[in-house]
Amino acid sequence: MKITKILVALSFLFAVAAQAGEMTVTGNMQATYQSEREGANSTTGNPLGMDKELKFSGTTELDNGMTVSVMQDTSDALAFGNSQISFGNVMGLATIYVGSDHDPLDAVDDITPSAFEEANGAGSGTYGTDLGASTASNMGIGFKFDLPVLGAVNYKHYPKVDATKNADKNASGNANMTVGSANVVTITTDMGELPYIGAQLAGLGLTTGYGERENTTIANTDDAVEATAALKYAFGPVSLGYQKKYVNLGDTAAAVSAISFKDDVYGVVYAVNDALSISYNRMQSYRHDRTKGSANNEQSTTAINIGYVVGGMTIGLQEAETDDAGNVKDAKDNTRPLSVAVAF
Repeated sequence: MKITKILVALSFLFAVAAQAGEMTVTGNMQATYQSEREGANSTTGNPLGMDKELKFSGTTELDNGMTVSVMQDTSDALAFGNSQISFGNVMGLATIYVGSDHDPLDAVDDITPSAFEEANGAGSGTYGTDLGASTASNMGIGFKFDLPVLGAVNYKHYPKVDATKNADKNASGNANMTVGSANVVTITTDMGELPYIGAQLAGLGLTTGYGERENTTIANTDDAVEATAALKYAFGPVSLGYQKKYVNLGDTAAAVSAISFKDDVYGVVYAVNDALSISYNRMQSYRHDRTKGSANNEQSTTAINIGYVVGGMTIGLQEAETDDAGNVKDAKDNTRPLSVAVAF
């Protein structure tokens, strides 16, 4: 009888919880065949690769209208990866989130249209590390809100970029104690919504982003800085975009010359039909430091992408060629990946 009462009580508890919120599990798996055709990585070896990820998500709504959502994803080894908790509709204005899952600047590192991958998305070429990519795995607190005219704002602050993911009621202490904080922000503007001139700019979107990271607390050193701006335009079956980026990697010691990169990114996609699309993508990157050596040449990657979507499965093919790979004159780094990805 006691066991029956306990089971009834547990059933009632879980029934109430189910009405208050929802829990979902999503994921994706990707199998690839990559040919390293020319350059430093021209020896292909075993061309087969795989990527896999699971994501656990939960949502609920509070009595005051605020929403709460949590997520936890996994690595390729199915170990715990990044996590995030977010509070939506705060005072009816903003979303506040805490965790290591999302970096606003990393999310827009290359948003030019593509049928499959970014120009250098399959490993062709060696490009400078974006600031957002290095902060994305750190714990931070972010805010999302909308502003009149400007559009959607996404800001995130990292108290310390030491890559330490604390458990609850813990602090990272002296972990990587020489590094400091970081701040990133992006603004996404629908130009078609602008007053007076919006009707003439329908289909055009502008995304801007900026970030700073304190590489070291040592005096007389420069912070890492990144700034980007991207324009995208869609009309009928054609989407095109252009993005400009500036990345200064900053210093990790005094009296060291910082290295910077200036990138131009282009993308044009033509949708043949609802399932098949083809794109041309190009990235050019100029590296600068005071030595002005051979590694200061302009690196450029050109890629043709084909994408085919069947339900939850996407088949992608890229032909990518890089000149002056790694900003080294006459160096090559050409790849040809074939991908089959399934989302569930």
